[in-house]
Amino acid sequence: MKFKDADAQEGWERRKALNTDSYGAEIYRYAQAWAELMECHLQDGKPLAEIWKKSSHVADTEGITGNMYGIAVMELARAWEHGEELRKLHNASWGNPNTDGVVNPAVITVGGASTGIIGTRKDFTKLKKEG
Repeated sequence: MKFKDADAQEGWERRKALNTDSYGAEIYRYAQAWAELMECHLQDGKPLAEIWKKSSHVADTEGITGNMYGIAVMELARAWEHGEELRKLHNASWGNPNTDGVVNPAVITVGGASTGIIGTRKDFTKLKKEG
Protein backbone atom coordinates (compact mmCIF):
# COMPACT_ATOMS: atom_id res chain seq x y z
CA MET A 1 0.00 0.00 0.00
CA LYS A 2 1.41 3.37 -1.02
CA PHE A 3 1.09 6.04 1.63
CA LYS A 4 0.67 9.77 1.02
CA ASP A 5 3.89 10.47 2.89
CA ALA A 6 5.95 9.35 5.90
CA ASP A 7 3.65 11.10 8.38
CA ALA A 8 0.61 9.36 6.92
CA GLN A 9 2.35 6.00 7.17
CA GLU A 10 3.42 6.67 10.76
CA GLY A 11 -0.14 7.62 11.71
CA TRP A 12 -1.51 4.48 10.02
CA GLU A 13 0.96 2.25 11.84
CA ARG A 14 0.22 3.94 15.18
CA ARG A 15 -3.57 3.57 14.81
CA LYS A 16 -3.21 0.00 13.56
CA ALA A 17 -1.07 -0.90 16.60
CA LEU A 18 -3.84 0.39 18.87
CA ASN A 19 -6.47 -1.76 17.17
CA THR A 20 -5.37 -5.32 17.84
CA ASP A 21 -8.74 -6.78 18.84
CA SER A 22 -10.52 -8.80 16.14
CA TYR A 23 -12.81 -5.90 15.13
CA GLY A 24 -10.12 -3.25 14.83
CA ALA A 25 -7.54 -5.55 13.28
CA GLU A 26 -10.03 -6.60 10.60
CA ILE A 27 -10.64 -2.98 9.64
CA TYR A 28 -6.94 -2.46 8.95
CA ARG A 29 -6.53 -5.84 7.24
CA TYR A 30 -9.49 -5.07 4.99
CA ALA A 31 -8.42 -1.48 4.25
CA GLN A 32 -4.91 -2.56 3.29
CA ALA A 33 -6.13 -5.43 1.11
CA TRP A 34 -8.63 -3.09 -0.57
CA ALA A 35 -5.98 -0.42 -1.22
CA GLU A 36 -3.55 -2.97 -2.65
CA LEU A 37 -6.25 -4.41 -4.91
CA MET A 38 -7.14 -0.95 -6.18
CA GLU A 39 -3.45 -0.19 -6.76
CA CYS A 40 -3.22 -3.25 -9.03
CA HIS A 41 -6.14 -1.97 -11.10
CA LEU A 42 -4.70 1.54 -11.17
CA GLN A 43 -1.37 0.18 -12.45
CA ASP A 44 -3.34 -1.43 -15.28
CA GLY A 45 -4.58 2.05 -16.23
CA LYS A 46 -8.09 1.78 -14.82
CA PRO A 47 -9.43 4.92 -13.14
CA LEU A 48 -10.30 4.74 -9.46
CA ALA A 49 -13.88 5.81 -10.23
CA GLU A 50 -14.38 2.55 -12.16
CA ILE A 51 -12.84 0.10 -9.72
CA TRP A 52 -13.22 1.31 -6.14
CA LYS A 53 -16.68 -0.08 -5.39
CA LYS A 54 -16.27 -3.55 -6.89
CA SER A 55 -12.81 -3.81 -5.32
CA SER A 56 -14.34 -3.09 -1.92
CA HIS A 57 -16.47 -6.22 -2.23
CA VAL A 58 -13.63 -8.40 -3.51
CA ALA A 59 -11.39 -7.34 -0.61
CA ASP A 60 -14.12 -8.20 1.90
CA THR A 61 -13.30 -11.82 2.59
CA GLU A 62 -14.46 -11.82 6.23
CA GLY A 63 -17.84 -10.10 6.05
CA ILE A 64 -17.18 -6.62 7.40
CA THR A 65 -19.93 -4.41 8.80
CA GLY A 66 -21.04 -1.06 7.41
CA ASN A 67 -19.27 0.69 10.25
CA MET A 68 -16.04 -1.22 9.55
CA TYR A 69 -16.30 -0.19 5.90
CA GLY A 70 -16.79 3.46 6.84
CA ILE A 71 -13.77 3.40 9.15
CA ALA A 72 -11.71 1.75 6.40
CA VAL A 73 -12.63 4.58 4.02
CA MET A 74 -11.71 7.13 6.70
CA GLU A 75 -8.35 5.47 7.37
CA LEU A 76 -7.53 5.21 3.67
CA ALA A 77 -8.53 8.87 3.22
CA ARG A 78 -6.03 9.78 5.95
CA ALA A 79 -3.12 7.65 4.79
CA TRP A 80 -3.37 6.22 1.26
CA GLU A 81 -1.99 8.17 -1.69
CA HIS A 82 -5.38 7.94 -3.48
CA GLY A 83 -7.38 8.26 -0.27
CA GLU A 84 -8.83 11.71 -0.85
CA GLU A 85 -10.22 10.70 -4.24
CA LEU A 86 -11.63 7.52 -2.68
CA ARG A 87 -13.28 9.57 0.09
CA LYS A 88 -14.95 11.83 -2.46
CA LEU A 89 -16.18 8.88 -4.54
CA HIS A 90 -17.53 7.19 -1.42
CA ASN A 91 -19.31 10.33 -0.20
CA ALA A 92 -20.78 10.98 -3.66
CA SER A 93 -22.16 7.43 -3.75
CA TRP A 94 -24.13 8.30 -0.58
CA GLY A 95 -25.41 11.57 -2.06
CA ASN A 96 -22.99 13.84 -0.18
CA PRO A 97 -20.19 14.69 -2.63
CA ASN A 98 -19.14 17.91 -0.88
CA THR A 99 -18.96 16.58 2.68
CA ASP A 100 -15.60 17.20 4.33
CA GLY A 101 -15.55 14.00 6.41
CA VAL A 102 -16.53 10.46 5.53
CA VAL A 103 -20.19 9.53 5.25
CA ASN A 104 -20.89 6.67 7.66
CA PRO A 105 -22.78 3.98 5.71
CA ALA A 106 -23.82 2.28 8.97
CA VAL A 107 -26.19 5.15 9.79
CA ILE A 108 -29.41 4.91 7.86
CA THR A 109 -32.64 6.84 7.94
CA VAL A 110 -35.84 4.88 7.64
CA GLY A 111 -39.12 6.67 7.14
CA GLY A 112 -42.45 6.61 5.41
CA ALA A 113 -45.51 4.43 5.62
CA SER A 114 -44.17 1.78 3.25
CA THR A 115 -41.62 0.68 5.86
CA GLY A 116 -44.03 0.81 8.76
CA ILE A 117 -41.62 3.03 10.66
CA ILE A 118 -42.19 6.72 11.17
CA GLY A 119 -39.13 8.89 11.62
CA THR A 120 -39.94 11.07 14.65
CA ARG A 121 -40.05 10.04 18.31
CA LYS A 122 -43.57 11.46 18.65
CA ASP A 123 -44.83 9.44 15.67
CA PHE A 124 -42.99 6.33 16.83
CA THR A 125 -44.57 6.61 20.28
CA LYS A 126 -48.00 7.09 18.66
CA LEU A 127 -47.42 4.10 16.37
CA LYS A 128 -46.28 1.99 19.33
CA LYS A 129 -49.46 2.85 21.30
CA GLU A 130 -51.68 2.06 18.31
CA GLY A 131 -49.91 -1.20 17.49
